[in-house]
Amino acid sequence: MASKLEIKNLHVVIDYKEILKGLDLTVNEGETHAIMGPNGSGKSTLANVIMGHPKYKITSGDIIFEGKSILALTPDRRAKLGLFMAFQHPLEISGVSLANFLRTAYKHINTGMDEKNIASVSEFRKLMKEKMNSLGIDEDFAKRYLNEGLSGGEKKKSEVLQATILRPKIAILDETDSGTDVDAMKTISDSINNLKKESNTGILMITHYNRILKNVKPDLVHIMVDGRIVKTGDASLADRVESSGYNEFAVVA
Repeated sequence: MASKLEIKNLHVVIDYKEILKGLDLTVNEGETHAIMGPNGSGKSTLANVIMGHPKYKITSGDIIFEGKSILALTPDRRAKLGLFMAFQHPLEISGVSLANFLRTAYKHINTGMDEKNIASVSEFRKLMKEKMNSLGIDEDFAKRYLNEGLSGGEKKKSEVLQATILRPKIAILDETDSGTDVDAMKTISDSINNLKKESNTGILMITHYNRILKNVKPDLVHIMVDGRIVKTGDASLADRVESSGYNEFAVVA
């Protein structure tokens, strides 16, 4: 069965303020969806809620993955099912090397596999080296503590590296294009496209800008305003936003 993420009439509150106000969205395996919208519209809230961030309270609605509600599942359980999130502001974690972090995550994600199918240490190092080279990440970064001392663009590459190694069924990319230069953007885009091609991963990309969508072609673009998706269309919708902004959609909300 193809993986499907369904969000149904989702209402979410934080600090007594409603952020998501009846949001509906379906992302199928192998599809690329882009969510665009002004600051404060609830885009990052949606990403965090899908992954089970505990500070958000769901007051009604449901999140269904592969036919079952995941509302009661912790973030690690959701990750094991095949959901992944690349953070808008990746955290620095001292004392944990990038290599050890990824090897541990890889083993836990694949706990349902037969032991012989889980990559050995040498095989994993080979896989990691291959993916790091494709992203233009220096191999010495594997020994460094997670995200410590990295530039904004390097942190975003690190997030995409995690996705390409873990090969999730659905990947949520929260402003992966922010803080990156033109060359890094092209490299990141190529890796996202390869992830989709190799793993049939469904991509839910949150972005303010159309530039990454020139390289990672979306099947659907959703405009989010005031906690709701108010318009859905093809890639040309992102061009409209780039030329005229979000004002025309605010009235619909």
